Amino acid sequence: MSDAYAQVLSGCMQEAIGAHGLSPAELDATIAGLKPALADLKADYTQKRLPLLRISEDEADVAEAEKAFATLSQDAEAVVFFGTGGSALGGQTLAQLGGWNIPGVATPSQRMRPRTRFYDNLDPLTLSSALASLDLARTRFVVTSKSGGTPETLVQALAALDAVKAAGLADRIPQLFLGITEPAKPGKANGLRTLFEKHGIPLLEHHTGIGGRFSVLTNVGLMPAIARGLDARAVRRGANEVVQAMLAAGNPAVCAPAVGAALSVALADQRGVSASVMMPYSDRLGKFSHWYAQLWAESLGKGGKGTAPIACVGPLDQHSQLQLFMDGPRDYLMNVVRTPMAGTGPKLSQELADSAGVGYLGGRTTGDLVEAQSIALPQALIKAGRPVRIFELPKLDERALGALMMHLMLETILAARLWNIDPFDQPAVELAKNITRERVASLPR
Repeated sequence: MSDAYAQVLSGCMQEAIGAHGLSPAELDATIAGLKPALADLKADYTQKRLPLLRISEDEADVAEAEKAFATLSQDAEAVVFFGTGGSALGGQTLAQLGGWNIPGVATPSQRMRPRTRFYDNLDPLTLSSALASLDLARTRFVVTSKSGGTPETLVQALAALDAVKAAGLADRIPQLFLGITEPAKPGKANGLRTLFEKHGIPLLEHHTGIGGRFSVLTNVGLMPAIARGLDARAVRRGANEVVQAMLAAGNPAVCAPAVGAALSVALADQRGVSASVMMPYSDRLGKFSHWYAQLWAESLGKGGKGTAPIACVGPLDQHSQLQLFMDGPRDYLMNVVRTPMAGTGPKLSQELADSAGVGYLGGRTTGDLVEAQSIALPQALIKAGRPVRIFELPKLDERALGALMMHLMLETILAARLWNIDPFDQPAVELAKNITRERVASLPR
């Protein structure tokens, strides 16, 4: 396993939480059932059948994305990212890692970069307000849709183009926009490509073999990371370490993503766990929880299988949802992500702490409290007999986040293979899309 993170499963075992945990024999049996799936993954890599496994080895597309962003962002005050679902959440997750203008966290070059804004949920008032408030001459738009036909994203692009034209900037459209979409395919419509080519807008090619919720390591996810001044290559290095560890694993018992997949499936099938809570203790991982929720839900929620992911962040959700997780139905697997916090943040005055009746906080830093909470919560869950898995990140940086995200993508794929479902499609989502198109087309103009 990569040393960028550690996975701790002891809080899910009978020895720690009693009858609500798994016995070693139960977990080992489920892990053993992954031998064919792990062999298939290795063959997918060797035979180049699953591009996700090799994307972290590429560099040419990173250089291309860096060059495109450097050109786009000249004299820019803000860069707006339009896209939804998998075209947005991965990029936001990476960008959030570099989105804090504080010494020791953001570098000077990051603080001097254009502001980044993400609009991934289509709301008419939000879109109108954004376009009215932006200095369009100093705003740049990155529009992402793999198929080029995502209606929400096309609406955003069309509205932004109209606004730019109305502002008298039509001749600058090729400098203000950048698109990411699939290459042209004979007989397949791509509205975004057609629209942007008509306006002379440059396009980057979306990887044809990696889409949606698995696209974070492609230019789709790395472009926002680049916008925040992060090291995109380090993200991929972390991810590649996890792939290489998987390839080197002689059996699934020594492959961290396989063990994680077996844990989730065994708890679901044998202990009735129906939800998976992702709870990192860092605001810089807030979007990571939502990225995980889409990855797990859309990949595994098929044919009556899957568990419901719940996106949380600590310590905030200790004060909103924890009561349910600790004392409600025994439906939840808690996943706690911890990173060193002690000694960070403002140091609290002993005098003021005494005045507030919290003398134990005097002389401590904000990070001391948060780190203590991230340690105390799993201990409390274990005492309550609730399964809890811990991801320990020695350092929260690009490499660690890339490794953790690849772990979870491989874990999701392996869980799908245990349940004998396809993790890469989303048939139920397509039905809603088709009904929406029919409904809008029938409205009077």
